[in-house]
Parts: sequence; structure tokens; C-alpha cells
Amino acid sequence: MAAKTANSAKGTFQPDPDVHVTFEDQQKINVFAKQNARLEDLKEELKVRQNDLKSLEEASDEIELFDDTEQIPFLLGEVFISHNLPKTQELLVEAKEKKKKEIKEIETKCKELGDTIADLKNQLYGRFGSHIYLENED
Repeated sequence: MAAKTANSAKGTFQPDPDVHVTFEDQQKINVFAKQNARLEDLKEELKVRQNDLKSLEEASDEIELFDDTEQIPFLLGEVFISHNLPKTQELLVEAKEKKKKEIKEIETKCKELGDTIADLKNQLYGRFGSHIYLENED
């Protein structure tokens, strides 16, 4: 009896007999984990796209000082192609619009995932209360 008491005093994990995890509960937990990981990936991708947009805006500001006849190298794919100032400005506007569209799409996906995650959190916390921890460690 003394060994059993000493073992529980050391803090060994004892599952709560009142909490039963069903297959459906496990499926919700798995979906939550996948959606949460996807949301984190999208947030990182969003940061990258926002930095790309910032770089494009800075480049656009910088070339304002150039002469109209000066040839400006512009990266297309993996190759630099030189254009005059008006053409380069046009290409930068197109690139910025494309980045803004990509950012908006990612933000929409993040919002949708956030709503799904919040719904799953409510369901799981409602079912398990303090026996489950679903918060990010940020």
C-alpha cells in the first residue's frame, strides 16, 4: 500500500475515469490539429506575401527617380529583362495587384479556418472542459 501511495505522490499520470473520448471526439481533435497547423502555415505565407508587396512598393518608389529612357532590369521568372521606366512601372503595378489579390485570398482562407477552429474549440471545450488544452503557445 505504501508503494502505491508513493507512486501517486510522484505525479504519475492517472486518466480521469469520468472523461471518455469517443471516436467522434478524436476525429474533432484531429481536424482541429490539422486546421490549426494549416492556419499557422497560412499565417507564415501571408507574412511572406506582405513582405513581397512591401518590396514591390519600395521598388516602385525608387524607380520614380529614374530617367524615362533608362533601361531598368525587371525579374520575370528566373530572368531579368530590361524595360524603360513606363513599362517597368506598368509591370510593377501588375505585380502589386497580383500580390494584393494573393494576400486577400490568404486572409479569406485564414478567416475561414479561424471560424472552423473556433467552432471546434467550443465543441471540444464544451465536451471536455478543463481536461483538454487547445490554445496556441505564441
